[in-house]
Amino acid sequence: MRLSPFFEELSSAYEAELDDLLTDSAGHDVLAQRLRLKRSQLPDLLPMIECNPEMLAVAFHGGMDFLSPEVMRELVAQDPEDLPSWDVLGEESVRLQPWAAELAKIVLSDPNGEQFLVVTACLEYLRASSKGPSEPGVRRRDDYGGYDDERTDADVEPDNDVDLEEAGADWLAEQGFDRKDRTSGDN
Repeated sequence: MRLSPFFEELSSAYEAELDDLLTDSAGHDVLAQRLRLKRSQLPDLLPMIECNPEMLAVAFHGGMDFLSPEVMRELVAQDPEDLPSWDVLGEESVRLQPWAAELAKIVLSDPNGEQFLVVTACLEYLRASSKGPSEPGVRRRDDYGGYDDERTDADVEPDNDVDLEEAGADWLAEQGFDRKDRTSGDN
């Protein structure tokens, strides 16, 4: 898929923003709660709609269904000034989840809201298409309101046989750090 320089750069920023929201400093998965917070802050973030659209676009993560992948592939190859209006794109190619439609109303109150929604749809399409669904056109909802095309039951079910402390010690030893003895009290 050919990307315009605009979408090539912006999609990297969007991925980085989602990655930043994914875990806390302890490594816990906090994406769902951070997305809820971002969505609640959307009206306050509107001033960033032009300078940092990726910061707002993540609020729509998982809220768009793509009806016409062909149209979306054409759009990501275009420069922002060549993109259609949201009304045209929304009717033909993108369906918003009800919660995302409510957010769209807020965004559309901004003079740059239409272009922002089209750009956001393109970013979400690129993210979804980079996951490579197992069957064309079939995507499953994940726990965060997004789509997870590659998650298996093994990824969801906790593995009670794994000792995370031991696994962490093994990894640190592989990186050249001395292994601490858990029984000697040197922890």
